[in-house]
Amino acid sequence: MLLAVDVGNTQTVLGVFDGERLVEHWRVATESERTGDELAALLADLLELRSLSFDDISGFCLCSAVPMLVRAYQDLVERHLEVRLLILGPGTRTGIPILYDDPREVGPDRIARSRWTRSSPGRRA
Repeated sequence: MLLAVDVGNTQTVLGVFDGERLVEHWRVATESERTGDELAALLADLLELRSLSFDDISGFCLCSAVPMLVRAYQDLVERHLEVRLLILGPGTRTGIPILYDDPREVGPDRIARSRWTRSSPGRRA
């Protein structure tokens, strides 16, 4: 299963996907000082509430508007999950064209929420 995490400035949303099906989701307060170990403890407790564990997670996708927490999530994945981590940000190949003067200024949250179809090539992220 894929664990997808969207770290916003005030709240973090976590979701567990089995293929395209959302199995479970949670919303917690974003605390920019959290460490990887603290995040691991929080995540383990949330998973346990739904009879899931770290062993059920086979991939991890992160989108963060709080740069300080990216390293903490990297630590969480490296020390506790040992799965592949995809961090959505500038330079991540999504297949969605970003039609903006400086694409590096587009936040990862906007990229994650954008949709693009071939029938609407003028659409912006």
